[in-house]
Amino acid sequence: MNEQYQHKARKRFGQNFLHDAGVIDRILRAIHAKADDRLLEIGPGQGALTEGILNSGGQLDVVELDKDLIPILNRQFAGMSNFTLHQGDALKFDFKSLNAAPRTLRVVGNLPYNISTPLIFHLLKNADLIRDMHFMLQKEVVQRMAAGPGGGDWGRLSIMVQYHCRVEHLFNVGPGAFNPPPKVDSAIVRLVPHEVLPHPAKDHRMLERVVREAFNQRRKTLRNTLKALLSNAEIEAAGVDGSKRPEQLDLAAFVRLADKLSEQPVEAPAAD
Repeated sequence: MNEQYQHKARKRFGQNFLHDAGVIDRILRAIHAKADDRLLEIGPGQGALTEGILNSGGQLDVVELDKDLIPILNRQFAGMSNFTLHQGDALKFDFKSLNAAPRTLRVVGNLPYNISTPLIFHLLKNADLIRDMHFMLQKEVVQRMAAGPGGGDWGRLSIMVQYHCRVEHLFNVGPGAFNPPPKVDSAIVRLVPHEVLPHPAKDHRMLERVVREAFNQRRKTLRNTLKALLSNAEIEAAGVDGSKRPEQLDLAAFVRLADKLSEQPVEAPAAD
């Protein structure tokens, strides 16, 4: 038996190993790695994409959490000068430790569905280092990322990802491309960080706060969901109709609300 299939996928790591050669080739063509690229693969698993990326000649770092996969990956790729393996949790990985020049890092991954959203938020904090990202994700997550205002898919994930990146839903992948097959369809997404933010907020943390509050009760109107942060008069002053529900607002409107919140004076700490 080929040694790369001896490792049993682990549910606790959300592992579903990609094995369909046609899908692998299609992903590699979408990434289109080149010899002068600096790449990072998150969760290489058994190396389905790793070999093709390395064959481009690009410099590849990989981050793998599962200790049992480390020897398998090392046996396959450790002899290649453009391969560096990091054993650890991508959610805690310091991307700045790679010393990549700004906007050069190309991030790739078949991401475990159980950590995909927090991992993408972790990566967005390092968007200034990243040239592009290509991920295999649950199709539903990609649809939410690529959604526009007005529908049920538009929400916190859509807004915060689109604040930082251009989103392209490239193609879908059925469960049969994996071993074991997941219970959901998957999709490939390309995220390209904006060189210049189209709607920069005065304070990014305020945008996160407004969006989180607004969508905590997405069926309520903004004047109700945001009442702890902004009065209806302040909402209207930001050029937003307080009687609308959050899914009816575009990214620019949320940034205006965040900027209005940024104008509020910071309360001084109480004197002793």
